[in-house]
Amino acid sequence: MSSQRSREELRHLALSVLQPGFEGTSAPDWVLRRISEGLRSVVLFSRNIVSPDQVVRLTGQLRAENPDLIVAIDEEAGDVTRIESATGSTRPGPFALGAVDDVELTESVAADLGHQLRTAGISLDYAPSADVNSDPDNPVIGVRAFGAETGLVSRHTAAWIRGLQSSGVAACAKHFPGHGDVAVDSHHSLPVYGADSRQIAAQALPPFRAAVDAGVRAVMTGHLLVPALDPDLPATLSPRILSGLLREELGFDGMIVTDAIEMGAVAELYGADGASVRALAAGADALCVGGEHAAESYCDFLTDAVVSAVREGELDEDRLAGAADRVARFARWSTDLAPGTGARAGIGLVAARRAVRLTGSVDSALPLRAPAHVVELVPTTSLAIGTETPWGLAEPLTELLPGTTSVRVRGEDLAGPDPLRQLALAPSVGRPLVIVVRDAARHGWMGRALAELTTARPDAVLVEMGLPGAIAAGAAQIFTHGASAASGRAGAEALVTAR
Repeated sequence: MSSQRSREELRHLALSVLQPGFEGTSAPDWVLRRISEGLRSVVLFSRNIVSPDQVVRLTGQLRAENPDLIVAIDEEAGDVTRIESATGSTRPGPFALGAVDDVELTESVAADLGHQLRTAGISLDYAPSADVNSDPDNPVIGVRAFGAETGLVSRHTAAWIRGLQSSGVAACAKHFPGHGDVAVDSHHSLPVYGADSRQIAAQALPPFRAAVDAGVRAVMTGHLLVPALDPDLPATLSPRILSGLLREELGFDGMIVTDAIEMGAVAELYGADGASVRALAAGADALCVGGEHAAESYCDFLTDAVVSAVREGELDEDRLAGAADRVARFARWSTDLAPGTGARAGIGLVAARRAVRLTGSVDSALPLRAPAHVVELVPTTSLAIGTETPWGLAEPLTELLPGTTSVRVRGEDLAGPDPLRQLALAPSVGRPLVIVVRDAARHGWMGRALAELTTARPDAVLVEMGLPGAIAAGAAQIFTHGASAASGRAGAEALVTAR
């Protein structure tokens, strides 16, 4: 069936369902032109952010073209931060909040974040992660989830949404129908969630039901195959999962946005253009794009793909128009909602301190009485975590204990002759040794390095800033439940403060 609209009208609709990123700290001319031509959303990444005043100028420049423009950001707080990528987040992440398990605290932290985002001119936050991190080997979720227990994740997902949206910023629960029980990173390849339908209903779906009940304005799809729900298509491209499960069964009537459409999990199979068309056909309303591809040509490539799909009968014109209408309704909600007063000075550090846990022989090892040598074992992290974002304990501990020294060690640094003796043991002779790790249980080289270091220095203090694991029985251990700047500060304080 041929389109009832002109090519220009279809292009306007296609632009309205894109949520592209771009390069630079001011709006490129091509973005401003596309907004005037129908683009209704943009996404900010850390590359677009230098300072609070600069972000306000940027969002003001964008909205001068369209006051209802949706300005989105992927800001989870904790390990995944864009608004504070240069310094590290001043708030702990979801896993730390789950460890405290105080829903009022979670709501307060999210409201405080929402106030910061709203002040900056941002209207949509791709958070929270509603995933239940039931697979400890999950390479992409981990501390981005509130925890590994469904009930805990459900109540804190709802609390985060209430807090964020009370400040006038829309929340986006992700990654539907649940990305927590997989061991593959969807940035690179397609994960498979192999649970049966009963397990999925009991384990993965309750946090999304809680999100819908809390009034979440958007839901982000997950790029994963769930054979029990659809044996053929990834969730992002599945009508059964988006239109059937999310819309009809869970009753969600807000905006469905895809995870970045250029990610390997779907783009390797269908191309970003094919994945975009299939996602819209399946029931998605908006296509997130531009984390890795942020050029004008890529935006035009996807726009043209959607237009061509309608003209060639591969995508129903009414489905595209319906998606565009839902994006427009979302934009009006975001613009009309009055900002709240959710800011609470220092709430991030308060929360991070409450999340710290100490075990083992801490009574004999702490507080530290002399400047320490800090060894930070640095893993490769998911693409979701910015490589530019600082983490660790060395800097805040040096502020508290002047004279503290430090070294960062990566897996490739251990290839030389006796590297740990040179980097860690020799500089710590006669001084306290603090070993900082991040998800040590997931990295074999890190576990081996820990064993060598703690054998040589059984008095070393271990600080785990990722998922807790049995890393050294009996040793003094501190768990921060995340690697944000706030968690680093709280962990450093625990090293120097008497219990």
